[in-house]
Amino acid sequence: MTLQQEIVGNAMQMAVVNLNPGQTVYCEAGKFLFKTTNVTMETRLGGSSGGGQQQGGGGSGGGGMGGMLRQAVGTAMQVGQRALAGESLAFQYFTSQSGEGTVGFAGVLPGEMRALELDGTRAWFAEKDAFVAAESTVQFGIAFQGGRAGVSGGEGFVLEKFTGHGTVIIAGAGNFIDLNPADFGGRIEVDTGCLVAFEEGVQYGVQRIGGLNRQGLMNAVFGGEGLSLATLEGNGRVILQSLTIESLANALKKAQGGDKQGPTGGMFSTHAG
Repeated sequence: MTLQQEIVGNAMQMAVVNLNPGQTVYCEAGKFLFKTTNVTMETRLGGSSGGGQQQGGGGSGGGGMGGMLRQAVGTAMQVGQRALAGESLAFQYFTSQSGEGTVGFAGVLPGEMRALELDGTRAWFAEKDAFVAAESTVQFGIAFQGGRAGVSGGEGFVLEKFTGHGTVIIAGAGNFIDLNPADFGGRIEVDTGCLVAFEEGVQYGVQRIGGLNRQGLMNAVFGGEGLSLATLEGNGRVILQSLTIESLANALKKAQGGDKQGPTGGMFSTHAG
């Protein structure tokens, strides 16, 4: 059953979700706006249905004390992953009890929202904090990007992973643009803060901007990009945002007189406080 939802607003969008009787949607703590009185709210640790990465191993059914222990261990692993990723530890679940119900959600930054439909064939990955809400049939997980991405970029990245069937709602800052690397020779390079989400099948990595030479240092110091760019390769949807959290924070600091970066900007910025 497709989630009935409408995204409204302009500069700061909201998602208004209409629930059928018995239908459940969950959100990250802090993203809830309002609900009708026939919709119950329950706060739980961990995401829906196991959170993606720890699928139950072999063995018999999940009843009795053994099933309760496996569920407790699975929840603890989810909470531990989210704690390491710096994510909220709790989710809020909303269920319509009698008749149709309505729930409203919003992101935390001025910008767009997007409803993604999962059909079970491809997962979606999103940057940390992009998740707003999803049907209970969508599983939420944490994907730790290491290996080539971490080594090449000199840093590790944490992504949110969505699998299963149903609707998931994400949010970002500024305006969204949809791209497919296949339309640009199979590969695009973007500011690491501009990435919002991408489909499974798109390979995500990080590369340095040139080397530690004159031009590389010019890019880092005066270009404001630091030393790394995100790379996206393959064939699949990619969603980028026009405003990064870092640029928004710097603009606010500058407006408050707290930005002391001077003419060089980039990696040699200094901030008051």
